[in-house]
Amino acid sequence: MTMPTGRTSTAHHTADPPAGEPAIVATELVKTYGEVEALAGLSFTVPVGSVFGLLGPNGAGKSTTIKILTTLSRPTSGSAAVAGVDVLRRPDDVRRAIGVVTQGSGTDPMATGRENLLLAGRIHGMRGRTVRTRVDELLERFGLTEAARRVVRTYSGGMQRRLDVAMGLVHRPAVLFLDEPTTGLDPQARAEMWAEIARLAEHERLTVMLTTHYLEEADHLADDLLIVDRGRAVAQGSPEELKSELRGDAVVIELAPEADLALADAAIGGLAGAREVTVEGRTVRTRVDNGASAVPAVLAALERESVAVAAVTIARPALDDVYLRHTGRTFAAAEGGSR
Repeated sequence: MTMPTGRTSTAHHTADPPAGEPAIVATELVKTYGEVEALAGLSFTVPVGSVFGLLGPNGAGKSTTIKILTTLSRPTSGSAAVAGVDVLRRPDDVRRAIGVVTQGSGTDPMATGRENLLLAGRIHGMRGRTVRTRVDELLERFGLTEAARRVVRTYSGGMQRRLDVAMGLVHRPAVLFLDEPTTGLDPQARAEMWAEIARLAEHERLTVMLTTHYLEEADHLADDLLIVDRGRAVAQGSPEELKSELRGDAVVIELAPEADLALADAAIGGLAGAREVTVEGRTVRTRVDNGASAVPAVLAALERESVAVAAVTIARPALDDVYLRHTGRTFAAAEGGSR
């Protein structure tokens, strides 16, 4: 599911970019830590009112990007603006315009849910009825009203993450940064968080920047995606646009333990219509125009070379195929080898 970008709301935001300007602009961001280059010239633009996904394996540079955009770190070179404000020249103004939900919870586990939200509002200068009304609104929106008087250490993981997001929204920011918001959650809690983010995008004219290493999460939530690998942008577009660039079907062949990988690679690579052949471990992948009609030819070519096959599957293009096409490795392999 791709969320629509044309959202309207009467909600007041702390600060909005000037009319016609993007919510976020990053230009040639470079960040080095000694000899390690975390970002290598990353550039992108995020329209107002959209859910923008920064997708990449662990170590790709996603959190480094968020730290720069939220003024927690300075780039080695490059520039960025959030809500029309330069992050290096006016960091205090940027902080007033944004909400940030980091990977780790920012709540006080010994305080109640309501107390955490009230404190977050007061830190942003909200007082009296204004902050109490906003806290009540957020508790209801995130399904936390009944748990509002309980201390946070008694909350489930999903409840704690919903409270984290609510705290990031208490002052009505123009841009909300969600850094790996569902890491560590079980599948049910992750699905609930997806629903909350989707509802959030519908209810307020809010720009959401989401970093994730979950392919399904990016596909489900983002209007627009930037896929990053080793600190560089490798592809950008809506999930559907990125997948539609890949013609045909993916054929995935799991080879038997005794199979000769080189023979398998040569056999499939020599087939007419087989393209983008890759070998990873004991898995061979290729892209063909019609998977169902190509499988018999694939199996026949492997049999001629006496290459034993354990299983064959056919799949429509997915974001993992997009990543494979642009980087030469699957997302799972990148996760396993990330720094």
